[in-house]
Amino acid sequence: MATTAEALETRTATLEIRGLHVEVEGKEILKGIDLVVRQGEVHAIMGPNGSGKSTLANVIMGRPTYVVTSGEVRFKGQNIATLKPDQRAQLGLFLAFQYPTEIAGVSVVNFLRTAYQSVKGEQVSALAFRKRLKEKMQMLGVEDAMVARYVNQGFSGGEKKKNEILQLAVLEPDIAILDETDSGLDIDSLKAVAGGVQQLIGPSLGVLLITHYQRILNYITPDSIHVMMDGRIVLSGGPELAHELESKGYEGLRAELGVDDQRTE
Repeated sequence: MATTAEALETRTATLEIRGLHVEVEGKEILKGIDLVVRQGEVHAIMGPNGSGKSTLANVIMGRPTYVVTSGEVRFKGQNIATLKPDQRAQLGLFLAFQYPTEIAGVSVVNFLRTAYQSVKGEQVSALAFRKRLKEKMQMLGVEDAMVARYVNQGFSGGEKKKNEILQLAVLEPDIAILDETDSGLDIDSLKAVAGGVQQLIGPSLGVLLITHYQRILNYITPDSIHVMMDGRIVLSGGPELAHELESKGYEGLRAELGVDDQRTE
């Protein structure tokens, strides 16, 4: 009979990255990544531009132009190398983009309903979905006018990122990868977006938060921080590591660790 700890581990969705090496157009970008993110945990990956952070996010979700040369990405105990992005989403993974795409002619509400039906594998009436969506909108402070507009068309940077978090709330994945969600946001938009993420964090959601700056971690406290340089995780620690980075800067830490500057992206 399984112990309580073993039973909990079985029920907990886990994203495992082991010895991951990745090439893009023949150039090695990721050079051996090891990382485990469990449902209910918040992990932050920090690092300078060109360190491979966004490449990692895209590989997890199955972007086809990225070639895994060795290692593996496992989710819920399954090697997901052969799964398409939509299949990974159906399994319980979610990616919030650094640069969300505009979709002309498709309203946010219709987009979200279609995405929900695709990910959950079930049909839902427009009325039932609208009720569900309204609950999430109220939680995140999203106004009716925003979901009536075409997806990201004419949206400010803050509105685009808030729309990504609304998708996260509606789809309810097990693990969410947030790729530089704070990028391009002013302080008010940052507080709003980070506050939305914070409301969603809980036992049923694990988060891999990719960021260049420490400032979003003033509003979202991670369980672990991992520093990425030159396609590798060079240092891991607790929330206090963000303040160390703020003090030393990436170049100061690079010099301290003796890491060569060979930027990959």
